[in-house]
Amino acid sequence: MSKDKLDLADIALQVRIGLIKMLNAAGSGHSGGSLSAVDILVSLYFQEMRVDPLQPDMPERDRFVLSKGHAAPALYAVLAERGYWAKENLLTLRKIGSPLQGHPDRLKLAGVDASTGSLGQGFSWAAGMALAGKIDQAGYRVYALLGDGELEEGIVWEAAMAAAHYRLDNLVAIIDNNGLQIDGRVEDVMGVEPIAAKFEAFGWTVATVNGHDYNELSAGFAKARSVKGKPTAIIADTIKGKGCSFMENRVEWHGAAPNQEETERALREMELG
Repeated sequence: MSKDKLDLADIALQVRIGLIKMLNAAGSGHSGGSLSAVDILVSLYFQEMRVDPLQPDMPERDRFVLSKGHAAPALYAVLAERGYWAKENLLTLRKIGSPLQGHPDRLKLAGVDASTGSLGQGFSWAAGMALAGKIDQAGYRVYALLGDGELEEGIVWEAAMAAAHYRLDNLVAIIDNNGLQIDGRVEDVMGVEPIAAKFEAFGWTVATVNGHDYNELSAGFAKARSVKGKPTAIIADTIKGKGCSFMENRVEWHGAAPNQEETERALREMELG
């Protein structure tokens, strides 16, 4: 697959369409935070990371950890679009016996590098992966996607401190900074700003980008690759529910799935552009 010829916006559109269909079929799941993360994941899997869907476990692959594990529908839709397995499997989300569980399970689904769900723990896992890579003198890089509300977890900052201490320049944290969490606005529940200053104080390099702009995302990842001796945090400013007008910036869509009427409306919007 030639990266130069990819239309990332079109890929993201197909991912969002698949995501809406799968959530509707499941009748449950996390819509808002999955949609906000789509462009970040598309940029990672179709442009940035060294991966091979035909060899999902190749040792030299880059690793990805969805620390905000409840956004599993976005990861599943991207993996399907990237060719890890058939798109038809998306419609089995949260069904009994399906490998597409409500949170990712690395033992059941090709392309999943870490089982996540309990917020903050995935980021610690990512730091451990990066440290292992350093010890083994392996060339892979580790990317972890966190929610902004997830930064309220103390374990995040323990991992951030350890990553800087061990000079893990093969670790990149991407913050899906959409401003909302299950109980409301992040700033009202437990304010996490200033995010950039906090990561910098913990010894990280920081870049702030528009999380829906592929050029800015690419520039952020390029900056991370150029940094030596420090991990990098990319603060990606996003819109919760991005791509679906009636979900955008609406906290009630954090953990809700669209019904049939809402699904048809969303698909019409997406297909009409």
